[in-house]
Amino acid sequence: MSNTQVVLARRPKGRPLPEDFEVVQTEVPEPGEGEALMQNLFVSLDAGFRNWMDEGAGDEVLPAMEIGAPVMGLVAGKVLKSNRDDMQEGQVLVGRLAWEAYSIATAADLMVPIEDKFDQPANLFLGLLGDTGLSAYFGLTRVAHLQPGETVVISAAGGAVGNAAGQIAKAMGAGKVVGFAGSADKCRWLEDEVGYDATINYREDNVDEALASVCPDGIDVYFDNVGGDLLEPVLNHINYQARIPFCGAVADYADEDGTGPKNLFRLVANCARLEGFMTHYWVEDYEAARDVLVGWLNEGKLKNFEASYDGVENCGVAFSDLFAGKNFGKAIVKV
Repeated sequence: MSNTQVVLARRPKGRPLPEDFEVVQTEVPEPGEGEALMQNLFVSLDAGFRNWMDEGAGDEVLPAMEIGAPVMGLVAGKVLKSNRDDMQEGQVLVGRLAWEAYSIATAADLMVPIEDKFDQPANLFLGLLGDTGLSAYFGLTRVAHLQPGETVVISAAGGAVGNAAGQIAKAMGAGKVVGFAGSADKCRWLEDEVGYDATINYREDNVDEALASVCPDGIDVYFDNVGGDLLEPVLNHINYQARIPFCGAVADYADEDGTGPKNLFRLVANCARLEGFMTHYWVEDYEAARDVLVGWLNEGKLKNFEASYDGVENCGVAFSDLFAGKNFGKAIVKV
């Protein structure tokens, strides 16, 4: 039986391109002792994995990806064969595997079962009920401590975490939710479909003037998925004791030089807080967080927005589209 894989063909220079990846065919592997064979169902496309595509980019989270090896990513899959006591045939799990149709899951792959009690499709556990939604939820609850009536601004608002954060902020009672996006179409979508109160096209608008207009009472929470230059005008409008959950830096993932704000003293002057975080800090609270998110889904306060691609062979194109800002919502590949 053949296994379709997408491998790293070359190290991306800046923004990833489809040509940085190659589709290959191999034999489906047999699981060894302490391993399980997974049939992958969905692949999540997450901008943060660009970090580990550079030479020598390994860290305590992941090793650097190797040229010619399958690209690593988050996957939802079903167990076909298991030599692991903690994984049963037919079980559906989410974990860190690769862009391929079939994967071997070892103990190092952090496979987490999908809880049956939620009665939700597997793809949601890569999106609203996975790292995407949990990043938005914990960023707003544990880092920002968002209070009803506060003004929230969110960068990369049309992306996976951004659209979830906007909806969650509204569900939590935010007074105003404002999003940054890079096109007029995406701004309209955020306001008409996702429920943002206002949007700013950072490519076309004078961001500083736009923030003064749509946030006349200042910014209490800035949910930052981007980093880079966009933080500078935001800092000009933060309120006393504003909070900035720093979830990602997509502006810097593909930029070797990187840029940042020149007005960081605004944090000091306003006794504000900028805090980086990752969802695994609160892994013991995942189930409770999902209880809340599923409740909001059932009440209609949350909607699942996906940019869906068919076929694992399209992972490279989907990943490139992510950095080009083409996705409206969570980018996901149905294997």
